[in-house]
Amino acid sequence: MHGPASPGWLLVALCALTGAYCLLRMRSAVPEQRRSAGGEALMGFGMAAMAVPATVFTPPSWAWPGYAAVFGAAGLRALWAARDRPHHLHHAVGAAAMVYMAAVMATAPGSAHHAHGGGVPLVTGPLLLYFTGYVLLSGVRLVPVAAAAGGGPGWGDRPELALACRLSMAIGMVAMLLTL
Repeated sequence: MHGPASPGWLLVALCALTGAYCLLRMRSAVPEQRRSAGGEALMGFGMAAMAVPATVFTPPSWAWPGYAAVFGAAGLRALWAARDRPHHLHHAVGAAAMVYMAAVMATAPGSAHHAHGGGVPLVTGPLLLYFTGYVLLSGVRLVPVAAAAGGGPGWGDRPELALACRLSMAIGMVAMLLTL
């Protein structure tokens, strides 16, 4: 992240806490929720690691291609799952965004961490539009779910909490793309 370290640490905390909650959601009795939660936990922790302020940690040169490989594999898995469960397309877009950001960081001249102005506007722009739209749509969808929430499933199986996780990661993605 550029500028003061405080926003970077807030983004790290948001993404890490979201990833931790997604790990807890993996204990669900519903197999599809477990699979989704695992991919979301990977995304949350990956975003947290990418958001660590550059003044604190500069990753080795092999880290960015490693990120690209991990999230490329996660994106392929999400695409495979999207054949019969279309909601996994969002996971594929998120993984593609992570691959793109890792590639930008890897090719940044003279910087091994958090490129400034290094993103390709033709790629960054549509990703920003997608995630901004996702944030707005998820926020609208979350209001009725939260208002109707009551008893029922365990805290790990609550759909409004899963939606809140996806919303917080999308907000984090918008923040990361804006600093690219």
